Amino acid sequence: MAKTSPPLLSVQPSRGLLDERLTVLVVRNMSPVQHLTLHSLLQSDDGDYWEAFGHYTSDARGDVNVLRDVCLGGTYDGVEPMGLIWSLRPVPGSRTGLRFRKQHVQKPTEITISLYKHHVSEGFKEQAALASVVIERWYLAPGVQRVDVTEGGLTAALFLPPGPGPFPGLLDLWGGGGGLPEYRSSLLASHGYASLTLDYMTPKTIGGTTAHVGNDYFETAFTFLKEHPQVCSDRIAMMGLSFGASVMLGLSVYSTVIKPRCLVSVSGSHVQPVRGTLSEILHEINKNAKNTRYDEENRLIWHDLLLPIPTDPAKKVDVGQLQCPLLLLVGEDDQNWPSAESAEDMKEMMERAGNSHLLTILSYPGTGHLIEPPYSPHTRYSNFIAGAQRKKVVALWGGETTPHSHAQEDAWNKTLHFLEENLYRSTDTSVPSSCL
Repeated sequence: MAKTSPPLLSVQPSRGLLDERLTVLVVRNMSPVQHLTLHSLLQSDDGDYWEAFGHYTSDARGDVNVLRDVCLGGTYDGVEPMGLIWSLRPVPGSRTGLRFRKQHVQKPTEITISLYKHHVSEGFKEQAALASVVIERWYLAPGVQRVDVTEGGLTAALFLPPGPGPFPGLLDLWGGGGGLPEYRSSLLASHGYASLTLDYMTPKTIGGTTAHVGNDYFETAFTFLKEHPQVCSDRIAMMGLSFGASVMLGLSVYSTVIKPRCLVSVSGSHVQPVRGTLSEILHEINKNAKNTRYDEENRLIWHDLLLPIPTDPAKKVDVGQLQCPLLLLVGEDDQNWPSAESAEDMKEMMERAGNSHLLTILSYPGTGHLIEPPYSPHTRYSNFIAGAQRKKVVALWGGETTPHSHAQEDAWNKTLHFLEENLYRSTDTSVPSSCL
């Protein structure tokens, strides 16, 4: 009797950056036209488990090729080479309101991909896998350095690409949740940018609240980057998400210190009191608390807090004064911030001012507020610590998993291209050659 070969599951690369696509995910040595399930499982840095699964049928040779074959159901469907990654969701019975956020970027996220008989949708722990492999997804390329920054009262982390530099710089501002998320900056450093992620909502160095955060705090961070020996002083970008994008826009127009080479706004708005401090902006937003809505699950919808878009020029950043390229990433199902309405108004303002050639808008249907790096699990809603009282609520961010996930991949690739065009490629002969 001929010996039957055991099932073979092959995934490549077994170790790569988070934003790197899988080039191989195949199953071999199964029976022809056999129902099979591929399952992925990871444990987050918080200790929670996330899973995804897809149903497949082997071909006449007993093979499945995820990069080619149609997924017939599961947490995703269709031909989706990365579906087992981007459709990860908390396993049944998990804590409610989870959001996947990498906390320890110097360690990889390990994902176990397993093969099961039949089309399975639950109870994976109780079943024996036919084959399993473990892959590593890194947020940090080899040689990238992480440096804690407390100079000038900052609470920040600087990520430096491998080599002596100098490199283009980037100031990375997250949203109103506070803390010091590092995973976007670490990925950006892995692509050649000296990236400084800054805690400005809860900075430990100056009291842990926004009460003591003035515009000088951001100017100190920008100056730190500008003067760093491994950073090109006149090639510094800014990138902001949500409230961070709002802060970024105001500083870029009105600060005499912050003069960025280009800007990336993720789900942001320009609506805020002109030249307002952080506390003044938050105070103005809180005046519209009555505009808060709730969905049928009692999840908070903050989309209307800045609506209607004001006509009073004193209540929004004059983006007509911008002198650098601006990329707006907009989710058309953003339930947290009026990013689409704001983008339309900014477009009109820049057209009237004659600087619309500096503006690029990428608008994505079925996409919510949290436009993360590619293949990050989509979060439609999650727990959120809100306001000075640090009250925990459940916020609705929006988006549908498949279009949102596709948008994250497209937006990231186009963001990297935008940064490369504006920070690395240049015909400006006044820029030192070491920065080209």
